[in-house]
Amino acid sequence: MLTPFTLLLVFSSLSLSTTGLRIEKRDFDVFNYVDPLIGTANGGHVFPGATLPFGMAKAGADVNNPDEKQGGFASDSSDITGFSHMHDSGTGGSPSLGNFPFFPQTGCPGDLVNNCLFTKTDRASRRINGSVKAHPGYFAVSLNTSIHAEMTVSNHTALYRLTFPNNSSLPNSPLVLFDLTDLPESRTNGSIQVDPTTGRITGNGTFAPSFGIGTYDLHFCADFSGANLRDTGAFMNNRAGSQPKNLSIVYDGVDSPPVPAGAWVQFQAPTNSQILIRVGVSFISTAQACSNAEGEIPDFDFASILQSAEDVWRDKLSVLEVDNTGVNEEIQTVFWSGAYRAMISPQDYTGENPLWQSDEPYYDSYYCIWDSFRSIHPLITLLDPESQTLMIRSLIDIYRHEGKLPDCRMSLCKGFTQGGSNADVVLADSYLKNITEGVDWETGYEAVVSNAEDEPKNWDVEGRGGLMSWKTLGYIPTDDFDPYGTGTFSRSISRTVEYAYNDFCISEIAQGLGHTLDEEKYMARSENWKNMYKADQTSMVNNTNASPGKVTDSGFTGFLQPRYLNGTFGFQDPSLCSPLYNFTSCYLNTNGHETYEGSSWMYTLFVPQDMATLVTTLGGPETFNARLSYLHTSGLLYIGDEQAFLPVFQFHYGGRPGLSAYFSHFYIPSQFNTSTNGIAGNDDSGAMGSFTTLAMMGLWPVSGQDVYLITPPYFPEVNITSRQTGNTATVRNINFDGSYEGIYIQSATLDGVQYTKNWIAHSFYLDGGLLELTLGRNESSWGTAQADLPPSTSTGQ
Repeated sequence: MLTPFTLLLVFSSLSLSTTGLRIEKRDFDVFNYVDPLIGTANGGHVFPGATLPFGMAKAGADVNNPDEKQGGFASDSSDITGFSHMHDSGTGGSPSLGNFPFFPQTGCPGDLVNNCLFTKTDRASRRINGSVKAHPGYFAVSLNTSIHAEMTVSNHTALYRLTFPNNSSLPNSPLVLFDLTDLPESRTNGSIQVDPTTGRITGNGTFAPSFGIGTYDLHFCADFSGANLRDTGAFMNNRAGSQPKNLSIVYDGVDSPPVPAGAWVQFQAPTNSQILIRVGVSFISTAQACSNAEGEIPDFDFASILQSAEDVWRDKLSVLEVDNTGVNEEIQTVFWSGAYRAMISPQDYTGENPLWQSDEPYYDSYYCIWDSFRSIHPLITLLDPESQTLMIRSLIDIYRHEGKLPDCRMSLCKGFTQGGSNADVVLADSYLKNITEGVDWETGYEAVVSNAEDEPKNWDVEGRGGLMSWKTLGYIPTDDFDPYGTGTFSRSISRTVEYAYNDFCISEIAQGLGHTLDEEKYMARSENWKNMYKADQTSMVNNTNASPGKVTDSGFTGFLQPRYLNGTFGFQDPSLCSPLYNFTSCYLNTNGHETYEGSSWMYTLFVPQDMATLVTTLGGPETFNARLSYLHTSGLLYIGDEQAFLPVFQFHYGGRPGLSAYFSHFYIPSQFNTSTNGIAGNDDSGAMGSFTTLAMMGLWPVSGQDVYLITPPYFPEVNITSRQTGNTATVRNINFDGSYEGIYIQSATLDGVQYTKNWIAHSFYLDGGLLELTLGRNESSWGTAQADLPPSTSTGQ
């Protein structure tokens, strides 16, 4: 029986016992299978706090571990330094947001304000083991001071409920301070005021983004309920006073981090041991922050706001249904938690953009489109096409006002480009999948053409560099002469293959809009990957899984290599920047290396527009499949980076869809599980989560194309009901077994008619239908014929 998750349902499952047929009943609630704490340790950097889907307000606890506080909280032994109201999730780089944290204290020793603790270092408190609780829309933790903190959110406002101990040795006179700081301690200017009559604290500050350039201003407004006000004041460094009631801080250019400063309120003993704190945030003004708070949470009703947040999450997840018969709870938790994390970002800042006036939506926190185009946006398109539509409109509006589509953007600032102009892929993917309502696709097309034709002054933060060479030579030279813009002169291999795919995506939009000459031009440029392919390049590999401690010949020939302006090839070891050789040497500052966050082994396979030609180039299907298998089994591939996702499923192009299913299970759940370090690498705003959910749904989207590669779902049945059409698409496994030994498709039918293609189009999700997959324990001939392979530009399929 199917189990929809809009409500708490009771379902029946049949099982056989020694006494015959037995009916078991158990309650099922999707929240039991969403664990926000997955990925909050060992570099996952997941934000586990309270948020709405794509919400701006994100309330959570912040810790003092410098390596693990990118999302604020971490499941480790670090101390909690405060509770703040905006966060990002899963990011690399430096910590992000965490502005204006507050910190509560039961009272001050000796009942003297200056005996309370004001700096992050002094006030940092241990958490009580086992006290952390999290589910969609809610987070709670107890400090070792016996203060229990709970939090929930509305769109732009965080609501906290603090329960104070009754048996503390301190005076029962709670003090709450607000600190003019953020997680990366990037504040320059700032100001704060406390109203001595109401206790309202307002303030603002200027901060730096975590992975980009420039600064942003943020404002907040905090109100309190539950206790009578006793005193108010300000603090600087570790000293406090009742006067003055305001501070204005200017960065002196010397102190780093900035000198701690803020305001505090002290209360009489709360009547029921609880104080509620409402914090509105705004990029516009403190007045708008107060207006947001008063309009969204007028009466401090914690239970009501929490219920509303939970209802929104249940509705978002309700379009996705599974039959979970025979599926263990860990698999279910990985699946649903991934879907949840894919809806944390990008964040809806509509009405909160001070940079320009517009009636269009504005979304932010794209960390980064290089990461998110592969799985996050395709999953949002399936589960929440309305939000994806608003994001597309926002991207196009950013182009209108700033002249380029972003590749990465956070906190109103331009973020760093990592490869190509991959917003082109997101726009093409959405264009092909009926994301149309209110979208100005002609302007969207103008934006992607701008990426392909017009080099910006700083292509480190938008657009593409090396366009003159790209247009004339057909590749990015390793020693490129590029006086037309400024950027990091490296990554020539990875930029070349990404530019080629970006241009292919532009050609698809051109075709749909009737721009025939452009279609032909960009389709021709999509073949430029060939210009960096060196057919005789071999690869010696160190310390593979099969031969630890030895250098062996991989046995494969032909890899992408650096190429110079004069047409000659250089050399980069094909395994460089893989887990087997100098793994971390190809990040943003790549030290002159020509691939980004991965090896030539991996980038040689990135030709999703024309896999048919690539398969032939690499020696034909048998050699191609052997090479791809070697990539996975040798230790060369790190699944914790997003460009590793597609190679899991590329066996479809070599006529071995069964191997795609095999390697999907090779990584899930071994690399993705329910532990706090249960993701490979950082989550990159939900990329790892969306990878697992899409892989477990069984139809892998080739982002930028109207193609889903078919593998069996991890459930007997998966259903998605389209919010656009109301139709339901069902993928059903026949002969499903929860041990996942029978994962190979033997045959398939679509609406009762034999279906042999190993891929399917997005119309399946829009029109609805039933795709039935009959499974077995061995690979079969299903989906292996040339006519059944996914489309490629060279085959015209």
